[in-house]
Amino acid sequence: MSDSGNKTGKLVMVSRATQVKEAALATLFFICAFVAVLAVFLIFAFVAWKASPLFSQIGLWDFLTGTQWSVEDNIYGIVPFLLGSLIVTAGALIIGAPLAVLTSVFLSEIAKPRVRNIIRPAVELLAGIPSVVYGFFGVVVVAPLVARAGGGAGFGPLTGWIILSIMIVPTIATLSEDALKSIPMGIREASFAMGATQWQTIYKVVLPAAKIGIIDAVILGMGRAIGETMAVLMVVGNAPQLFAGINAPISTLTSQIVLGMSYSSGLHRTALFGMAAILFLISMALVLTVRLMARDQKRKTKKKDKRL
Repeated sequence: MSDSGNKTGKLVMVSRATQVKEAALATLFFICAFVAVLAVFLIFAFVAWKASPLFSQIGLWDFLTGTQWSVEDNIYGIVPFLLGSLIVTAGALIIGAPLAVLTSVFLSEIAKPRVRNIIRPAVELLAGIPSVVYGFFGVVVVAPLVARAGGGAGFGPLTGWIILSIMIVPTIATLSEDALKSIPMGIREASFAMGATQWQTIYKVVLPAAKIGIIDAVILGMGRAIGETMAVLMVVGNAPQLFAGINAPISTLTSQIVLGMSYSSGLHRTALFGMAAILFLISMALVLTVRLMARDQKRKTKKKDKRL
């Protein structure tokens, strides 16, 4: 390594003090990464340990396939809550994902800098609003509108879809915009040179090129939706029953855990930890899906580069 203070221009060895500092920094970075991994492992191990009595006291199959939940009768089946989480998440994605992707296309490809500087902070601000505020908005504003439009009390999947779709927009829009911006400008210029319009370039060139990144953003948005607790707790009605319509109350895994954890004990608490373990596994599956898709895309890119 060349020392700037060395006038002879000869290479000199790094000082011992610099080597120690670099080794200390490398060790510090490793410790930070190790602590993060260890924390995830310890959390999962703790939840799994607390949920382990499920195998002997309830039965894993009955727990996963049961359709009744009764604390008084010691009957614990999570199908209503699992379906509730999936229904609320799917509806939120159907509404929120197109809105978020179109927002990212507008910010990345169409909006002028002045407009972009106004809209992007507004979208990012949605991510900073506490979930309880979203839930309060759903209770005070959305639920009465849903009740007048479709009957009932207004608490159910439809209200949850509306609130969650707004909440996942910042996650999907930000990640999708990053994916669109990662596409080289030369691809767009080549499309324009072939006579394509801006809309044709966006639809037939840019979006397909950024497909994997957008899908990753949607999957991560799904993880955000399925793990949401407070806002969902306030707007879905929290009835432990199977889906009976978009305006009928339901419950989700997260809301049931919050409702029961404060007073639960014994087998009931074990069942709640079992639901937490299921949520943990779902989140891990979503992250693993994103990683596998990214790895597959890199492998395909390398194959194309070798052919060229």
